[in-house]
Amino acid sequence: MSDAPIPGPITDVHTALGATFAEFGGWSMPVSYSGTVAEHTAVRETVGLFDVSHLGKASVVGPGAAAFVNRCLTNDLDRIGAGKAQYTLCADASGGVVDDLIAYRVSDDEIFLVLNAANTAAVVAALQAVAPDDITVTDRHREFGVLAVQGPRSAQVLEAVGLPADMDYMAFADADLAADGRTCRVRVCRTGYTGEHGYELLPTWDDTAAVFDAILAAVTDAQGLPAGLGARDTLRTEMGYPLHGHELSLDISPVQARCGWAVGWKKPEFFGREALLAEKEAGPARRLRGLRATGRGVPRADCRVTTPSGTDIGLCTSGTFSPSLKQGIALALVDTAADVADGDTVLVDVRGRGLECEVVAPPFVDVRTR
Repeated sequence: MSDAPIPGPITDVHTALGATFAEFGGWSMPVSYSGTVAEHTAVRETVGLFDVSHLGKASVVGPGAAAFVNRCLTNDLDRIGAGKAQYTLCADASGGVVDDLIAYRVSDDEIFLVLNAANTAAVVAALQAVAPDDITVTDRHREFGVLAVQGPRSAQVLEAVGLPADMDYMAFADADLAADGRTCRVRVCRTGYTGEHGYELLPTWDDTAAVFDAILAAVTDAQGLPAGLGARDTLRTEMGYPLHGHELSLDISPVQARCGWAVGWKKPEFFGREALLAEKEAGPARRLRGLRATGRGVPRADCRVTTPSGTDIGLCTSGTFSPSLKQGIALALVDTAADVADGDTVLVDVRGRGLECEVVAPPFVDVRTR
């Protein structure tokens, strides 16, 4: 069996655009086209177009499907109605995070899920294991593509191609897009992973190339760029958004990752409820903090965090050079016993050298999602 990365629906399109590729979550993904900093800047100043079709897709269908999902995932689906989406988590019995995902409430009897690529099968299996006979949980990973249009001119881009743009944050609608001589059905959601005003589009797998080409033409007209995995990571790190496997994992709970807002604490039932309630009441042993370099250097994932006197107090989970701030930034799990506060100075061990960093509360840049 080959361990080669899985190609997405439009790998040939990215190759023609000059993209470089890397494996992520088992899939082959475009890392960059014109350079990460240029693509990052386009998203912050104009608009960028991402292909994130590696993301998993699944559906939960049947009588009371929404109520069933609400008994499984952490957030409270009853906070939203049909036509709205919600960030939520699938936890395990220990309170660890199997995956963080977006749940689309299509109706009381249908929930559509967008998941991380590597964790789709695990979440589907967890739901299938407890689903009643009249509820069907289906892995639809290769039935849909996912494109993200992000940036101040993202609404302009959608309007240019005839897709709905005037919707509330985390609302979604199904619409038709004329592309390549045919009509493509697309689900449009007002969300994203960059901190900018943006949308995620879900065409069918076979329509993804036609939709991408149509959107890219409008993005180009708006002085934007196609953007890859590199810019996606710098953008989300500036926002302090978690990445599964870094800020969330089976060993990092939502309480530790400051994602308690995505937990319906008053719900009587969800995966991992007892463990998470106990951790919340006792207080976590470590908590996610933001670090901003005050010296020259860039903190990276897995760098140790110490006090100025050298006491080990934590570990960076993500780190990068921030194109917006022109300095190094990081997210780090820091021991709560260290009693570190915003504004304090810590050191990050970067290749044996202590890099001074200020402890800050993410996001590192202004939020403009709404």
